[in-house]
Amino acid sequence: ERLRRFQTDAFPLQRSLFKHLVDDGQHPTTLFIGCSDSRLVPYLLTGAGPGELFLVRNVGAFVPPYDQSQGFHGTAAAIEFAVLNLQVQRIVVCGHSHCGAIRALYGEVPAAAQNLVRWLDLGREAALPVAEPGPEVLRRTEQRAIVLQLERLMAYPMVRDRVDAGQLTLHGWHYVIEDGEIHVFDVGVGNFVPASQADNAGTGPYQRF
Repeated sequence: ERLRRFQTDAFPLQRSLFKHLVDDGQHPTTLFIGCSDSRLVPYLLTGAGPGELFLVRNVGAFVPPYDQSQGFHGTAAAIEFAVLNLQVQRIVVCGHSHCGAIRALYGEVPAAAQNLVRWLDLGREAALPVAEPGPEVLRRTEQRAIVLQLERLMAYPMVRDRVDAGQLTLHGWHYVIEDGEIHVFDVGVGNFVPASQADNAGTGPYQRF
């Protein structure tokens, strides 16, 4: 029913836009790497429309190493395609509060979830040395994981080259679901700042905090 409603009600309002995107191809300016969590809705958060965001989502919003040590992965391919083919101007890594992937770094994962166990290794460096994490530790780990992915992005040669040339910027976002606000990583203070108080969307060289 929702699919029919899209075709009959929503699509006609943007028919010319979709025709333009077909005739001229897509030219998104932003690669959005987000967590797969159903509560994170990129288009709702950013107000973007069709053709503006190149999306890739996975558990935890993690970025695999460029050297393929984690095996082949669609996220790595999406990064290369977005930077080399689409020549996006910015990359956003967006994690969020109450993230199940981050919580799983401190707990047990079902033995049958072998792919998940290996995937979570991409976030373990962000975990803090505590046995039982409270809300503050989890929040800090979520933010540390975002910065870790930004660092990993800089190991992609095509990303680093374009960043160094001033043609690409990287942005770390932490979506606080219960507040409806994005906190952006401010490299100047080495911390996340509510978007309502920030003077930019988070950009610059990155360092662990």
